[in-house]
Amino acid sequence: MIIYGLKTCDTCRKARKALPGAAFVDVREEGLPGDVLEVALAQFGEKLLNTRSTTWRELDDAARSLAPATLIARHPTVMKRPLVVDGARMVLGWDKAAQAALGVTGQSTTGQATTGQGGGA
Repeated sequence: MIIYGLKTCDTCRKARKALPGAAFVDVREEGLPGDVLEVALAQFGEKLLNTRSTTWRELDDAARSLAPATLIARHPTVMKRPLVVDGARMVLGWDKAAQAALGVTGQSTTGQATTGQGGGA
């Protein structure tokens, strides 16, 4: 299991605490691998973009009009977080639905989750 997110993100910290056996990839430092990005976009579409983030608000119209794959590759912090990849399953966000999908109970929630099946790390 791999958690893609930001080490400074409180929601990602909650996911890391709840999933102590998962590897963690800070997308600010390492980016999101192209194959993971491709599968995540196929499953979640534009929901993968966090349009409430500071990064999004700071982008100009030209950057916002880029294809989501290009935008996330250039500005990985605009990705909704966390993205949890567990084999062929991907879970986006950290609300109760995401936690339930991952078998986690009793955690506080933030944001909304979307789950999907597909090829991943």
